[in-house]
Amino acid sequence: MSVHERLREMGVELPDAAAPVASYQPVVVNGHTAYVSGQLPFVDGNLVTGKLGKDVSLERGQEAARACGLMILAQLEAAGLLERVSHMVKLGGFVASTPDFTDQPKVVNGASDLMFEVFGHPGKHARSAVGVPVLPLDAAVEVDAIVALKA
Repeated sequence: MSVHERLREMGVELPDAAAPVASYQPVVVNGHTAYVSGQLPFVDGNLVTGKLGKDVSLERGQEAARACGLMILAQLEAAGLLERVSHMVKLGGFVASTPDFTDQPKVVNGASDLMFEVFGHPGKHARSAVGVPVLPLDAAVEVDAIVALKA
């Protein structure tokens, strides 16, 4: 089953790939590896902002991380690479949170679980989930990716 067929089966429509907010490329390919820049969480066209542990619930944070994952897929699609994904190698998750919030791994599961739902076993990946004091545009979550590509 193709990735597009799987997304249709899941009832998922990818968002439009977001334009960069600074001086960088959304996707860079080196050999058979794609590096996807950090993606911000847009839900229903609106950026999810705030801090976990203060004004963003765990559930909303997970939804935001899933939205970041969808944007990673959208960036791969825009680069013509979505059907060439061989394996999700690594996700890097950044969670804007208060000093006492310690559920960053649970938040980033929103993106990790999406990759498994879409790709099955090849969606399993290495990962980091880091708490930070602030993210660009006051985003609640940001996720980047390293992706192995088929030849």
